[in-house]
Amino acid sequence: MQRKLHHWAVEDSDRRFDDVFNLVHHPDFLTVAWERVRGNKGARSAGVDRLTPASITGDAETVAFLSHVRTELKARTFAPLPVREILIPKPGSSKLRRLGIPTAMDRTVQASLLLVLEPIFEADFEPVSYGFRPRRRAQDAIAEIHALGTRNYHWVFEADIAACFDELAHSAIMERVRTRIVDKRVLALIKAFLKAGIMSGDGTVRESDTGTPQGGILSPLLANIALTVLDAHFRVKWDAHRTSQR
Repeated sequence: MQRKLHHWAVEDSDRRFDDVFNLVHHPDFLTVAWERVRGNKGARSAGVDRLTPASITGDAETVAFLSHVRTELKARTFAPLPVREILIPKPGSSKLRRLGIPTAMDRTVQASLLLVLEPIFEADFEPVSYGFRPRRRAQDAIAEIHALGTRNYHWVFEADIAACFDELAHSAIMERVRTRIVDKRVLALIKAFLKAGIMSGDGTVRESDTGTPQGGILSPLLANIALTVLDAHFRVKWDAHRTSQR
């Protein structure tokens, strides 16, 4: 089904998907989503409910858990809980990075959403975009830079978007998501995750008015979706430059 979604998105760049919620709660999608959550290195980390994915063991317990998730989704009674905020050191820096740990149930739903959304939006991403994408590594980006270096390019522009995940406007994220997804149930689910809130170490909960928490399974894809406008901007500039040099 993922191949079909990707094919349809590639074949019609204007296609907007209006009936994909049924895939999010489909048993096959939820099973694959759970396997990814359970196999992730963060499976021993708990959300605000203190339940870790690693603690859900055995076939009977897994079936009961996934059945509950599916029932909640189908009944439209599912509501994500706030993420549990932890602070970890940034590599090579004295600064701390904020991570938001969703509950096991929320991670499973996010993973299922990812299975549905990723093949659709992969059709729109620029070939030179490498961050947080399937079958693409930092080494691939480095290899392309090396290749460009042999073609008489002499400059590299290095930049960083400060607090990118924390500062992305929800309106910008949702606007870009709507270019492909018009299923109101899926849109409501994504928005609910963005607005779920953040629980600090002292137990206080604050609203999440901006950003998509690092640590969320869906966050990297949502960031890439929002930043497609930046990639498109530089592609237009680059194409104009190349044309002027002819």
